[in-house]
Amino acid sequence: MIDRATIDRIMDAADIVDVVSEFVSLRKSGANYKGLCPFHDDRTPSFSVSPAKGIYKCFSCGKAGNAANFIMEHEQMSYPDALRWLARKYHIEVEERELTPEERAQENERESIFIVNEWAAGYFHDVLRQTPDGQAIGMAYFRSRGFRDDIIERFKLGFAPSRRDSMVSLARKKGYNEDYLVKSGLCVRRDDGTLYDRFAGRVIFPWVGVSGKVTAFGGRLLDSRTKGVAQKYVNSPDSVVYHKDHELYGLFQAKRAIAKEDCVYMVEGYTDVISMHQCGIENVVANSGTALSLHQIKLLRRFTLNIVLLYDGDEAGIHAALRGTDMLLAEGMHIKVLLLPDNDDPDSFARKHTAADFREYIVTHQTDFMEFKTRLLLHGVNDPIKRSEAISSIVKSISVINDQIVRATYIKECAMRIGIAEQTLINQMNRFIRRDREEKVKQSEREAERERQAEPVQTVAGPPPTSQIGKEVEALMIQMVIRHGAEIAFRELDGGDGTTFDLSVAEFIYYDLAEDGLSLSNDIYRRILDEAVSMIQNGYEGGWLEHFQMHPDQDVSQVAMSLGVDSYVLSANNRVKEGEEMLRAQVEHLLLEYRMVILKDRIEQLGKQLATAGDEDKERLLTEMMQLTAMRQEIAKRLGKSIIV
Repeated sequence: MIDRATIDRIMDAADIVDVVSEFVSLRKSGANYKGLCPFHDDRTPSFSVSPAKGIYKCFSCGKAGNAANFIMEHEQMSYPDALRWLARKYHIEVEERELTPEERAQENERESIFIVNEWAAGYFHDVLRQTPDGQAIGMAYFRSRGFRDDIIERFKLGFAPSRRDSMVSLARKKGYNEDYLVKSGLCVRRDDGTLYDRFAGRVIFPWVGVSGKVTAFGGRLLDSRTKGVAQKYVNSPDSVVYHKDHELYGLFQAKRAIAKEDCVYMVEGYTDVISMHQCGIENVVANSGTALSLHQIKLLRRFTLNIVLLYDGDEAGIHAALRGTDMLLAEGMHIKVLLLPDNDDPDSFARKHTAADFREYIVTHQTDFMEFKTRLLLHGVNDPIKRSEAISSIVKSISVINDQIVRATYIKECAMRIGIAEQTLINQMNRFIRRDREEKVKQSEREAERERQAEPVQTVAGPPPTSQIGKEVEALMIQMVIRHGAEIAFRELDGGDGTTFDLSVAEFIYYDLAEDGLSLSNDIYRRILDEAVSMIQNGYEGGWLEHFQMHPDQDVSQVAMSLGVDSYVLSANNRVKEGEEMLRAQVEHLLLEYRMVILKDRIEQLGKQLATAGDEDKERLLTEMMQLTAMRQEIAKRLGKSIIV
């Protein structure tokens, strides 16, 4: 456990802009910084960071918090692990007691695999640097590629001994659990239960995630064994910390340069990335020969919208340049393509040229993606059918672009370039757009149906509010609990037997809802309210707001940070303004608003049932509607509102 004094030192040292900039490209905007939110599919910068307040806030999805909350949310860490991350970043010593074997066995599997991977990366690097085989075989290979010592250190390159049990034997001596060696992909278990090293006899390229943790490894065969071998490279299998279609090789080393240059170069392999770094071009990542995934594109969009696909000019390079491009366009990326001269890939080209020469070549030879695709698909094609198919493919790519102005510009240029009427291309593009929308609707309906069939039966006493105002009222009630829940607002209430008692804000909300069999529809809100009442009844005397903001449950902490930072705002005609009424009046007002929403929803449901009901049911439904309407009008009077029946 981390003591309070150490936590305070960590939080005092943590610079929110510095922390968030590790993962998000930020730009100065007045006194604050802005960027694309990493917690949802953000297309316009709605994510704000305030260095003065030490907090972040997304004005689209509502995520908010301090430096620790950001690390918890972004890296899926517990609160203690987020503090340790910050402590390492700011070189603050954290003294903790040694875990017992039982506690160590219960540690999170994800963190355990990270620990094993970190050790393995150090092991491979030490073998490369300090053993005869490492120097004679591994280092000789890296020298043949022209890699300098500083580049080898930057990418933590290594070498695995040829003996199939070298690493696993040492790992056992160090006390590492065999299960985690297998789950990380470092070792493979034979049918007889014994283990062997997956990467034996290979040079090692560690995969480092955007947060700086080692997630996986790539290993390359050397010497004559590569001749005639289809698979020179072996990568770690997917694990709880690594999914190949989620990661981009070199992103950790490149992220600052990408943000600075506002551009990223996409290449195919490890050595392409490393050679370009050594050449002086650092804003480069590799997808390692696989088609780009939506996860990878969203990862890149945090840092830049500009991407240059940089491949060698052979048939394989051309094919690679076309993969995943429609997804890039759909995500708002601006794509350019650069094919290098024949017999050159980014690795060999970088070794032949200085950074200045390389950059000049890029600027003078890169081509807009649509121009590249048009030239590629239509060059020398005279057959009408094949030509129409090529044009349809080009228009299909244009149709996925969300920006209407960009779409219109591309259609106009395409019409001029291929000599077809602009309206003809627009009609075809609109057909693609309609077809895509219809498919998305069908997909949404299929997913909703699957969720409906899998959804458990609701057991919440109160019907969930269906309107935005209902959700806002719930949020305001929980904001009241988080900020003022322990304060006594209802004094000397009649106990019914001649006694009186006091109730806190949280208790009054809890008992008032329970009296009518109501409950909040939001599960996180219910948990906060239940815990608040339990804390009060058990005599909790600590910091109230801090308890929820630093809560070990990440969902609770996130809600507390969001509602504790900025007031949750109702629509103008329903807003409870701070300072206008006493705390009690505010709570009573919110509870009445909540009942108004529930009554309105129920009346609307009865109205729908009435439209299809038989004669014998209509009288019952009408009677209930009249009763509920009368109740709603009475509540409206107490709120000072007028409603139209």
